[in-house]
Amino acid sequence: MNYISALCGKIFGTENDRIIKKHQQTVAHINDLEKDISVLSDAGLKEKTFLFKDALSQGRSLDDILPEAFAVVREASKRTLGMRHFDVQLIGGMVLHYGMIAEMRTGEGKTLVSTLPAYLNALTGKGVHIVTVNDYLAKRDSEWMGQIHRFLGLSVGCIDNAASQADKKQAYLCDITYGTNNEYGFDYLRDNLAIRTEDLAQRQPHYAIIDEVDSILIDEARTPLIISGPTDDKSDLYHAANNIVLHFKEEHYELDEESKSVTLNDDGYDLAENLLQEKGIMTSGHLYDN
Repeated sequence: MNYISALCGKIFGTENDRIIKKHQQTVAHINDLEKDISVLSDAGLKEKTFLFKDALSQGRSLDDILPEAFAVVREASKRTLGMRHFDVQLIGGMVLHYGMIAEMRTGEGKTLVSTLPAYLNALTGKGVHIVTVNDYLAKRDSEWMGQIHRFLGLSVGCIDNAASQADKKQAYLCDITYGTNNEYGFDYLRDNLAIRTEDLAQRQPHYAIIDEVDSILIDEARTPLIISGPTDDKSDLYHAANNIVLHFKEEHYELDEESKSVTLNDDGYDLAENLLQEKGIMTSGHLYDN
């Protein structure tokens, strides 16, 4: 069976080979556009962002504008950073756009690769999250790669543990937001503890690019993020409850030694209700209602 699979792979190619071959056709299209894109003025290149957004509002899809959008990002990179995306980086950008994992060796420029799908998906106006492994990389990439996006008219933000709630909220409203997995995770938990809508920092998640995906989704995921909200001071209630417990006798409860639990019987519930009412802790209803 393995021999047959290997033989088929040699003849027809693996699934990965077929995906790359399909993307290579798009790369050829992007390269064909380079000549026309490169002669545009800076203003003309920036105008492409508005034209792309208009095309999307008219019903065109991201896939429809992908070749030209990638060509525009490559040209913007040349003008701002002096760096031109290679064909393999264009393929990496397409792989990320389609929600797959791109494995790239050190030195192949994965940081530059992220600018392609980040720009494309940010055109929807719904926001893009770029997840890095530490605050230094988030800050560096937002300033370094952010030059490309800002040149093309997109807003770029960065979140870190030193940012205020107001700053984070503003960063999340940007077209592209850089940050660490921990900050995104804790901000999500904080939003779930928020009482008012205006206290929320994040908006509806849309599209994310994860750097060092194996580290973040496997290694880091082993440690859960835990957060707690402030609690009311109920020390008086605890003292009152402790005094009530002292009134219970064996005929008021059932003891399960195996499970180490105590359950009040009907007499116990009646006694508890009377004592709670005497203490003013329960003023109406029944114990089952509280």
